[in-house]
Amino acid sequence: MLDIDKIRRDFPILSTNIYGKPLIYVDNAATTQKPQAVIDSIVDLYSNSYANIHRGVHHLSQKSTGLYEESRVTVQNFIHAKSSKEIVFLRGATEAINLVASSYLEPLLTEGDEILLSEMEHHSNIIPWQMLAERLKAKLTIIPLLESGDLDMNSISGLLNPKVKILAITHMSNSLGTINELGPIIEQAHDRDIPVLIDGAQSVAHIPIDVQQLDCDFFVFSGHKVYGPTGIGVLYAKQQYLENMRPYQGGGDMILDVSFEKTEYNDIPYKFEAGTPNIEGAIALAAALNYISELDIAEIDRYERELLDYATAQFNAIDGLRIIGTAKNKGSIISFVLEGIHPHDVGTIMDMEGVAVRTGHHCTQPVMDCYNIPATTRVSLSFYNTKDEIDAIVKAIIKVKELMG
Repeated sequence: MLDIDKIRRDFPILSTNIYGKPLIYVDNAATTQKPQAVIDSIVDLYSNSYANIHRGVHHLSQKSTGLYEESRVTVQNFIHAKSSKEIVFLRGATEAINLVASSYLEPLLTEGDEILLSEMEHHSNIIPWQMLAERLKAKLTIIPLLESGDLDMNSISGLLNPKVKILAITHMSNSLGTINELGPIIEQAHDRDIPVLIDGAQSVAHIPIDVQQLDCDFFVFSGHKVYGPTGIGVLYAKQQYLENMRPYQGGGDMILDVSFEKTEYNDIPYKFEAGTPNIEGAIALAAALNYISELDIAEIDRYERELLDYATAQFNAIDGLRIIGTAKNKGSIISFVLEGIHPHDVGTIMDMEGVAVRTGHHCTQPVMDCYNIPATTRVSLSFYNTKDEIDAIVKAIIKVKELMG
């Protein structure tokens, strides 16, 4: 069992007051708060170990390099990759998707080819593919959503035709909470020799991830959504793909030998890490993953599902509140609309009650279009949230109704 009181003490910001009321932070799908262990890892690096990596023979450079590469192994172990060579550090999931679009898919894509996405994708898993398709006269094809927030699984087989060159799909929807059953989807794609990219930006903080068991070809996530810092993220890719992909950017550290006539590129994963990297970001991300591992991600999943069930029951009891996304398998996200009240007004009033929610389209405008709504209010829960906080959120929603009714 998680010791929630102890966990909350690990997060300094949770003791903050907002407008004289205790902060209730439920905007975790946008970004998570940071435990003291993550904060300390950054301070310790800059205080005791900082230097540029991979290039120096002096003590500090060797020490920083060791910490950085240990962080790569930590990520490998956390997502159960086969090798640390399959872990590329980038700025976030968005850059990782752009890298795969540019370095893997662009050389293979021709006019009339297709890129298969789902209707629940975050804009970051739409726009890079859309830009590429426009340049090369390819097209996007879309797995449709059902009213429940589940994907239309019956449509997938027909959409996986010989023109499809990649399937890029979210593991967990940031606006609906839906956790997609990826095993059968990946199996169908691989039966047709179609590689699969998984957007794990939401799932990685909530459920156990095993990329070998999933058998996905690419998996991406951002550090700041998994209790680490901003500006750091991960691309996992099977080794054979990385070895055959062209570099994404040119510069220092991604080369072995340079002349004006020819450049020999570095081995993987360094071929994709041009320039001085986010050293402290990688090290702090490892601290975040170690923190989660100590708590046990399976126990986090159990507790958050308990919170979700409790919150769902409480929200469903509020007249005029409609939950958007009712899939049976959900992560700890509830998006809702209140009859006759714009989500921005909901969020503003709830903020005055100390409740930090997210309002808007959540970078999933196609999802909003599917439900014929402009926006929702989103409550996204973490293992540091409590049932008492959910009760306070319900009171805040009722206050919104009283003020705006």
